[in-house]
Amino acid sequence: MPAIHRRAVMLAAPLVALGRHAAGQDAPPSMDQLRQQWVQFRNRFLMPDGRIVDTGNRNISHSEGQGWGMLMALAADDRANFERIWAWTRRTLDRPRDALHAWRYRPGHANPVEDQNNATDGDLFLAWALLEAGRIWGATQHTESGQVIGRDILRLLVRPAGGMALLLPGARGFERRDHLIVNPSYYCFPALRVLAAGVPDPAWMRVASDGLSLLRSARFGRWGLPPDWLAVHKQDRRLTLPSNWAPRFSYDAVRVPLYMAWVGLGQEPATQAAANFWTDVAHRQLPAWADLSTNAVSPYQASPGIAAVAQFTALSAGRPIPGRRVATDAMPDYYSGALSALVSLAWRDSRAVFS
Repeated sequence: MPAIHRRAVMLAAPLVALGRHAAGQDAPPSMDQLRQQWVQFRNRFLMPDGRIVDTGNRNISHSEGQGWGMLMALAADDRANFERIWAWTRRTLDRPRDALHAWRYRPGHANPVEDQNNATDGDLFLAWALLEAGRIWGATQHTESGQVIGRDILRLLVRPAGGMALLLPGARGFERRDHLIVNPSYYCFPALRVLAAGVPDPAWMRVASDGLSLLRSARFGRWGLPPDWLAVHKQDRRLTLPSNWAPRFSYDAVRVPLYMAWVGLGQEPATQAAANFWTDVAHRQLPAWADLSTNAVSPYQASPGIAAVAQFTALSAGRPIPGRRVATDAMPDYYSGALSALVSLAWRDSRAVFS
């Protein structure tokens, strides 16, 4: 069996010990620590009605944040707030003709959900959380909701390009005459693993396998990093950086190595490249982004959430960042707090990887 397909099959299976032991590093979080982190996130970013607020972006809300909030609440066994977040999401972001969700809510606007387009990562997170809630709490209604979302992800968001089955970032606006626009960070492998088990369909394995193949090739600049946005040409699989997005490894793309390390893919080129980059620049302040055209890095420091991703990725790749300890409960804003919490969930799920 080709290596890429072996790795895709692994995504649907329990984690196996793929990584190296990281002696002397922080231990995976306990249940009490996960609960404390969730309480901190909940107190700062969860509104009483169930809306997760992006405090760094004019207090808007995203389907992404709703899904992440549900995953955190589930990890902390906080069913009341899980249900509150899901109820607001259904009530506010449901789309009328399918099981996907509008990507953004803007408070204070006459029509807060004016754009009905979805964000594929948000729907993956929501389905992931619902399927896990169904399994852990025995909540069949959540299992069914997660399955419906999963089937519509396959039906509406998978397109061919260059002989691959690729995930569109949203149902509308990312298909061009000769290429597709994709967001590499939307290949959330821990979510794909859960969906492959909970919504059985061989298409998940194709999406995961082709996603891994894509991420092996989608590497740019001095450090060979994945970009935030990518153009995949339909005929020859040529990869380019689209002109209407900054050519950066930044706030989106930092999730690529996180999701790969989460499922034990610490030796994949994209994970190794990110680890090399962060280790290389660790003697200076850790930058928030790198420009993949000029190799310049941000003049300002990465958030605590990105720093947590960097250390987790480096550990998974077998090269911890020297002299840097990460406070995964540092939550100066929504996105940093969410990344920190996701790293804690990845630690929890990856015990075998670092043992």
